[in-house]
Amino acid sequence: MRFILAAALLIALTPSAFALDVPTGKVVLSITGEITHRNADDGAHFDMAMLEKLPQRSFTTKTPWYPEPRKFTGVLLRDLLAAVGSQGNVVRAVALNDYRVDIPVDDATRHDVLVAYWLDDKPMPVRDKGPLAIMYPFDAQPALRTAIHYSRAAWQLKLLELR
Repeated sequence: MRFILAAALLIALTPSAFALDVPTGKVVLSITGEITHRNADDGAHFDMAMLEKLPQRSFTTKTPWYPEPRKFTGVLLRDLLAAVGSQGNVVRAVALNDYRVDIPVDDATRHDVLVAYWLDDKPMPVRDKGPLAIMYPFDAQPALRTAIHYSRAAWQLKLLELR
């Protein structure tokens, strides 16, 4: 019995496996709202190094914004949502210019939606939709080639709010 109590106490005092580091560089993305894992009172903040430490994924796809297919690399939105302990059903994406769009969390679970930070193996500058952009694998499923999904591909992303 003592062993069980000691083990329970040790587990309770151990930092969560999902504990988030505190950013040491410039914050490029904040996540607020219905999340359980935070690194600040108002939510979770990420610098680029923190995002790049998460599992990476890449895909090449055509978009309405570029004449040729482009390669996007970043973290899957579903992995990022898991890292912050998402409890919401909708992600409100907010861009640097205050463009806002609601994305069903179901999109992140059903499709390989990226929070992209590299375009053609290079960092995405602000003048070219960076430093972060929500990107759908439009070529993977024809059903994603719709105005509604194109509108959810928010670029110059600064904030994700879970609702």
